Amino acid sequence: MCFFGSIWCLFSPKNPKNIIIFGKIFGILTHVLGLTIKLKQHYFFKKNAIYISNHQNNYDLIIAAKIVQKRTLTIGKKSLKWIPLFGQLYWLTGNIFIDRKNFIKSYHVISNQVITALKKKHVSFWIFPEGKRSYSSKLLPFKTGAFYAAIKANVPIIPIVISNTNKIRLNKLNNGTIIVKVLKPIYYKQMNIQSERQLAYFCHKLMASALEKINKEAIEIKKL
Repeated sequence: MCFFGSIWCLFSPKNPKNIIIFGKIFGILTHVLGLTIKLKQHYFFKKNAIYISNHQNNYDLIIAAKIVQKRTLTIGKKSLKWIPLFGQLYWLTGNIFIDRKNFIKSYHVISNQVITALKKKHVSFWIFPEGKRSYSSKLLPFKTGAFYAAIKANVPIIPIVISNTNKIRLNKLNNGTIIVKVLKPIYYKQMNIQSERQLAYFCHKLMASALEKINKEAIEIKKL
């Protein structure tokens, strides 16, 4: 999949239109893994926005691929580029790499590439604001990059929460239901928020509450 995808993208490198094509292909893996995705509340935005989601483990990439919207790019750590085949496809489809260990370089990437793309290229971004996998059903503290970009580019934040995937054991055809809830867009200008830190705190609190609810709902579905 990654090999032929890279060949395809060579004819139109870094074209945001490629994201939706290969996102849907990778999304097929949810059926292969026996996972049922229950999508709640379709608040996807038709214009450019920043989608933020909790990041538990590698399943998130497959789930995100299944519901990703048109012209939506992602921001990934630079080590992804060295993964054979996948790293090359990830780069060729137009996604952006950052060095999470270097704050100054990450800041410049967000300031020079992400904000510019949001303003001029009419693309959206899917970002995991925790910055790394939590490997739990709880949210880690949020980094502020996504919220800084939203404020500077004047685009809404759309929070997405994915129910707990850390107890999945791929040993049967039906491995349970994953609930994905898309919350309403957050327009910081309509709120009494003065900084990216305040916006990050507000979104963290909102998502933590929603995550707790859908985790309980997923447990109830499993009991049926």
